[in-house]
Amino acid sequence: MAILLGSIADDYTGASDLANTLTKNGLRTVQTVGIPDPALALPDVDAVVVSLKIRSVPASDAVAAAASAERWLRQRGAGHVLYKICSTFDSTDAGNIGPVTEALSDAAGGGGVLVTPAFPETGRTVYLGHLFVGGQPLNESPLKDHPLNPMHDANLVRVLTRQSRNAVGLIDLTTIAAGPGAVKARLDALSTAGITAVIADAIFERDLETLGEVALETPVSTGASGLGLGLARALLRSGRISSDGATTADAIRPVGGLSAIVAGSCSKATLHQLDIAERSMPVLRLDPERLLAGPDEIAAAISWAGDRISAGPVVIAASAAPETVSRLQSLHGREASGHAIETATSIIAAELVGRGVRRLVVAGGETSGAAVDRLAIPAFLIGPEIAPGVPVLRTVGNAQGDMLLALKSGNFGGEDFFTSALAMMH
Repeated sequence: MAILLGSIADDYTGASDLANTLTKNGLRTVQTVGIPDPALALPDVDAVVVSLKIRSVPASDAVAAAASAERWLRQRGAGHVLYKICSTFDSTDAGNIGPVTEALSDAAGGGGVLVTPAFPETGRTVYLGHLFVGGQPLNESPLKDHPLNPMHDANLVRVLTRQSRNAVGLIDLTTIAAGPGAVKARLDALSTAGITAVIADAIFERDLETLGEVALETPVSTGASGLGLGLARALLRSGRISSDGATTADAIRPVGGLSAIVAGSCSKATLHQLDIAERSMPVLRLDPERLLAGPDEIAAAISWAGDRISAGPVVIAASAAPETVSRLQSLHGREASGHAIETATSIIAAELVGRGVRRLVVAGGETSGAAVDRLAIPAFLIGPEIAPGVPVLRTVGNAQGDMLLALKSGNFGGEDFFTSALAMMH
């Protein structure tokens, strides 16, 4: 299997978002969970998205994992590798966007790397290096309060400089509007000056198409799914895609079995989605304090689900309001409290699958990663889109048999997302 485009995603829901974007734009795409075992047979595709969990790990660990994934993708023919990051640029002053970007550039022989989290379809735009969410600067938007990586600076040049060895450049909207030639000239000039990471403005899809055309002729880029859109369209224009376009029909063949939703995200969007879901299905809201105290809350949740799940979908949520999360973090530490909730929700998800759940929706990036890891699912085929950035996923090589999943980033989806997702997962 020779692939044209490779990607390294820093979390699982972001990987699904990107794989969905590539599929919608004509690329046959598979999402793997980590670097696949050599024995796993993957379908013939144009693009592979390798899902990692490196957004919030130490920078050295993130670099090592990304480097291994990059080598695997290059060995399978990938001429370009996109390091897929969150469209809110979630990171700290220690990394990991800067260190991984520079390491991937070094591995590919050096040179400038276009960097943009812009994705206008989901309201993320970049202007003069500043990230906006729905027209608000990132640091003034509701998305600033990520529980692990709160983002209080919208100036991406400044953010990336704090975590990079080298200076960080900017390609502004005026240059991008002048077309691919102008962007390439500016990128080359900055690279010659010793700059590796270059923030690129993007307001409209046409800006992403320009960036994709330039990025495709370089070995590495860094960005959200919007840059994936630009790369996919550039590949189609280049004539290198031989298929008649991606198909999602096989990914949604019925699987039967029971249905469940597990939520760990504390985003405002997910909390509202849970309120809406409660109108049509039973919802159990876990007590985060009791989750941290021991296994009793997990056992009680599994028992609660067992009494109800044969009658229809159930929802188990460890999601909590921001003030509750802040209190837990102050008492137990950010890392310890986050790990405890991820562990609890993943155990619950695995127990539900063990009891016959074959259609599973998971809300929250870290929650999704923990659940997929515990279930040891090696890869997914990409199905149709439930909501922008969230496709139906069909397992490949899964020991539990065929399953349909949806892995939702906390802020994605409309208020009826959970019912819509289950309706598409027959």
